[in-house]
Amino acid sequence: MDWLNYHHLLYFWTVAREGGLAAASRRLHLSQPTISTQLRQLEERLGVRLFDRSGRRLQLTEAGKLALRYADDIFGLGRELVDALQDRPGGPLRLVVGVTDTVHKMVAYRLIEPALRLPGGVRVECPGDKLDRLLARLAGHQLDLILSDSPLPPQSDVKAFNHPLGHSCVAFFAAAPLAARLRRGFPGSLDGAPFLLPTPGAPLRRELTRWFDRHELRPDVAAEFDDTALLKVFGQAGVGVFAGPAVLEDEVARQYKVEPIGRADGLVERFYAISGERRIKHPGVVAISTSARAELFA
Repeated sequence: MDWLNYHHLLYFWTVAREGGLAAASRRLHLSQPTISTQLRQLEERLGVRLFDRSGRRLQLTEAGKLALRYADDIFGLGRELVDALQDRPGGPLRLVVGVTDTVHKMVAYRLIEPALRLPGGVRVECPGDKLDRLLARLAGHQLDLILSDSPLPPQSDVKAFNHPLGHSCVAFFAAAPLAARLRRGFPGSLDGAPFLLPTPGAPLRRELTRWFDRHELRPDVAAEFDDTALLKVFGQAGVGVFAGPAVLEDEVARQYKVEPIGRADGLVERFYAISGERRIKHPGVVAISTSARAELFA
């Protein structure tokens, strides 16, 4: 039987994922000529060209794209093997959950919390970032799961799958004096009111903009935030109104010492688990998905 050289495959996979020889060289701590030689040997072994070379740029051929999908699966299984051996009975299970910066931190906690209650204990890591950067880490098998308020983009070249967790209608909150004033005549009272909004491009911002237009409201944008937790701190200080998931209305009001103003009819936030697996197998991910559907968003 002819065997594939998996070192060569690793070099190919790293070049493809890092976007070029220079970045792969830094990642692998090998010289660019060494990696280039290994790539040529892999292409000779497979009998196909994996990259089209244009100057210093490398672009995957159709055969290269197919090889990359297989390499993703191969190294994904390798990571699962290491994790399974490291997470053997007697040691805590490792769960790495990427959380997009537009997901409310309280929602993220409520989603992840059921995994913490698994028998034997769970060691959770929660890196936060923008969805595109988290998808790159998922493709590199550095994450078990991404929690997002938007699904995998249809144009994404990352092999991943959306698992809808549920949805919540949206409520508006503010510090007590402002909430008391705006509660009368809601939602018309929001016209001209000071608002704290997610930055443009965030899923909730797009939905809020549509909702404002539908109700012919023109809020006064006091500030915009990438960080949803910081946004709520400003809301607690009385700077403006902010939106949040109604499913956690009581918890938001209690934690940030604000009051609900009203709920936006027809406006919902949707939440997704994005994984590299069509069929979820990791016990922590199963706990997150099951609890979200049966409890949090039931």
